[in-house]
Amino acid sequence: MSDTAAPVAAEPVKQFSVFIENRVGRLHDLVGLLAKHNVHIMAMTTIDQTDTALDRIIVDDPDRARELMAANNFFFTESDVLAVEFSDESKLQAVLRALNTVEVNIHYTYAFLVRPKGHSALALSVEDFDLAASALNTSGFKVLSQRDISR
Repeated sequence: MSDTAAPVAAEPVKQFSVFIENRVGRLHDLVGLLAKHNVHIMAMTTIDQTDTALDRIIVDDPDRARELMAANNFFFTESDVLAVEFSDESKLQAVLRALNTVEVNIHYTYAFLVRPKGHSALALSVEDFDLAASALNTSGFKVLSQRDISR
């Protein structure tokens, strides 16, 4: 468990759900656009659908990413997700146990690409954000804020 259990995040982590045409190179275009403007993708998952792909991303600068995607015809929605940091993959079961104990339903999860100091981190879409964050903090895990993700 984390040695720095912080209170519930005041600035939730922003997730973009980007609807991308299911054609060669379009994801490359999105990643390139963000990289060109120094916006770093911190976590990502892709779900293939018939005509489009749904790419969920967490970036270090959501304001800039929002502006870039809108100006470049990437259609997206935005939501808050819970992000939790833990020492390594062996703590995954303890993270899930903390949520199970308070009966919080998990809609989906995905891992961060990179975290400082080699820590693992997980993005979670949960039924009750505040209860989940509180349970994780009580169990000694660090719930990340958007500020924690920014470089």
